[in-house]
Amino acid sequence: MDQPAQPPLDSFLARAEGLLQRLEAVLPSPHHPPVIAPDWSASVAFRYRKRSSAAWGVGWLEPVRHVAHIAYADLKEVDTQKERFARNLAQFVAGRTANNVLLSGARGTGKSSLVKAALHAHAGEGLRLIEVDKADLIDLPDLVELVSARPERFIVFCDDLSFDEGEPGYKALKSILDGTVSASGDNVLIVATSNRRHLLPEYHSDNKTYSRGADGELHPGEVVEEKISLSERFGLWVSFYPFSQDEYLAIVAQWLRHFGLSDAAAIEAARPEALVWAIERGSRSGRVAYQFARDHAGRAGGAAGERA
Repeated sequence: MDQPAQPPLDSFLARAEGLLQRLEAVLPSPHHPPVIAPDWSASVAFRYRKRSSAAWGVGWLEPVRHVAHIAYADLKEVDTQKERFARNLAQFVAGRTANNVLLSGARGTGKSSLVKAALHAHAGEGLRLIEVDKADLIDLPDLVELVSARPERFIVFCDDLSFDEGEPGYKALKSILDGTVSASGDNVLIVATSNRRHLLPEYHSDNKTYSRGADGELHPGEVVEEKISLSERFGLWVSFYPFSQDEYLAIVAQWLRHFGLSDAAAIEAARPEALVWAIERGSRSGRVAYQFARDHAGRAGGAAGERA
């Protein structure tokens, strides 16, 4: 005997319940963090990943299989910046109070390399690094929560950071820097690099928001104050500046030695070519010095160094 047909509403509700059950199978449980924990023994550095199709925001930490090996001693002509950063990080690794760090300034001057050198120096003491893209900073609170009970110390690193107006990651980072890190545990240090000191674009029209007090003193308006407020939440600012010609050549010499060119006369002979290389690139940065040394050493048959 045929079963009686279901009323349209009952059929719709049955289909909806089936759909919800399928969604529950793929969505994160509200009782667990939406970030998938990695095998922490797989590496000392991890990248936060998120599939573009993961509409519900489930991400995971991917171990970095080949971590760049660069030491503090490899970084030349940035001794002041290196000393300030290394002292603050040593405090953090030792379990003492330390500040979140903003490394800002000229491109190619060693900001990212300094972070890599820090990991190399302290990985044996339990320091780990998690690199997060700017677009994924909205998930920063979940990452902090994921590692809060771990025994290791974590640098959460965002490279080449800058924001446009209204980007969602801006508020998440601002909230973390305001104290959420401390509330979740003291084993996380936020480190960001940027070519912009204030992390937001600055326009000529912003000057119109300034006001003049009765004593003639200028006061920034709300627009300017907001743009300054994020970078001010980093407790330690370390600024990097363009290199002079002599500084650039000193960095070239250091990298040539790194790649196996030990003869002083040969290094001296490479100086004119290094200057032409910089002119062609329009920059005397540490990155340009590294690229020249890598090319020159390769042509001269020097040792192939690891990519920094």
